[in-house]
Amino acid sequence: MSTLIEIGEEERQPLLHNPRTHGNEEEIVASSSSIEPDALKLTLNDSGQRLLSLDVFRGLTVALMILVDDAGGAFPSINHAPWFGLTIADFVMPFFLFGVGVSISLVFKKTSSKPLATKKVILRTIKLFLLGLFLQGGYFHGRNNLTYGVDMVTVRWLGVLQRISIGYLLASISEIWLVKNVLVDSPAAFVRKYFVQWIVATLLLSFYMCLLYGLYVPNWEFQPPSLNLSTNGSHAQIVQCGVKGSLEPPCNAVGYIDRYFLGEEHLYRHPVYRRTKECSVNSPDYGPLPPDSPEWCLAPFDPEGILSSLMAVLTCFAGLHFGHILLHCKGQMHRVLVWSMSSFTLLISGLGLEVLGIPFSKPLYTLSYMCITAGASTLILTIIFYIVDVKHFGKPVVLLQWMGMNALIIYALAACDIFPAAVQGFYWGSPENNLVDGMESLLQAMLHSSKWGTLAFVLLEILFWCLVGGFLHMKGIYVKL
Repeated sequence: MSTLIEIGEEERQPLLHNPRTHGNEEEIVASSSSIEPDALKLTLNDSGQRLLSLDVFRGLTVALMILVDDAGGAFPSINHAPWFGLTIADFVMPFFLFGVGVSISLVFKKTSSKPLATKKVILRTIKLFLLGLFLQGGYFHGRNNLTYGVDMVTVRWLGVLQRISIGYLLASISEIWLVKNVLVDSPAAFVRKYFVQWIVATLLLSFYMCLLYGLYVPNWEFQPPSLNLSTNGSHAQIVQCGVKGSLEPPCNAVGYIDRYFLGEEHLYRHPVYRRTKECSVNSPDYGPLPPDSPEWCLAPFDPEGILSSLMAVLTCFAGLHFGHILLHCKGQMHRVLVWSMSSFTLLISGLGLEVLGIPFSKPLYTLSYMCITAGASTLILTIIFYIVDVKHFGKPVVLLQWMGMNALIIYALAACDIFPAAVQGFYWGSPENNLVDGMESLLQAMLHSSKWGTLAFVLLEILFWCLVGGFLHMKGIYVKL
């Protein structure tokens, strides 16, 4: 997300420089724009040409998030997998994290003051975390609910932006402090320069795997939603566990750590496992509980929890590696080749781990899931880079480029339902008679289908936000933290 990273004047200098260059080599620099100081530019033959592929990639990610969030109810097949497996929705979060890692690798290649850069990173992390808490902690109640406010006893502490802030913090600190000052003139020098980062990534992975498979998960109890309780509200459900290494919804270490440190009342109340066959008669969609449903179906679980967020940081590190290749490989096709090799290595590793018994699971952010989504991120960004920045076919994706230039504000207003809920606040006679619901109902009537009418509405919504991004771009407005 372009808005997550900002650099000061002292950092705006070439990120890759060869004193023997005579105008026919490529040089990656940070933009000197005072409006968008974190913008990245690819200067070719001394003509300023913005690195558009990263903007397009961000825009594609935001568009996918709007699509799966708003059309996932009509098309459960594109919604998040109920627990194990992969759908298009499960690639959105890794795309965000990967893009953050790429940006960090470019922005922090040259820092005149490491303590000052660290201070800026910490302050920006706090602001991003608080923004996520404000948007996703429960204060806003979303579409079709004209109320707001949150009980601090049940506020949700973690969420999408909070996870991104954690990844941004750890990846930035590693880029500022752990990269050696080594001239990269060979593959061996490249390894020497970044091997400490790779060691840190390996330690994070080892820590995650040890806890996921080695932590004992005892029996636990939770308070179901009030509509399922007796009138005295004292009924509690007990979940039988007493196991190690379980990856199933009720007894995994990821949920146990969140319940222990955050508290059950601060976790997400609508976890994806409510759409499993055990918990929904309409699986893979939400629905009534089956007659013999297990007790944990109504339990909370946070998909952006503590342990899974630590694993998600590795996707940021994969983005760092992508950016490092961009910096140190001079030829465009050389970059494409190395990125392609990296992406296929990750994809094959993810598939292999799944075959070996580590399933794809976004809620747990399993190693196989991390590998295959990071590989997909690398492959898609490589394709976009080749089309947009090498072949210069940018016009077909200019709408996504505009959206990507203001990814944060569009994410907050659209994906967090701030704008639709605000528009719904203006209605005729009753709250149901508003512009948002009226437009969706009109499209459903025109297409004689509730599902396809909803999809048409969501596509128009994405187009609207692309045009909003274009308007902000033309006005020179870029929202940043």
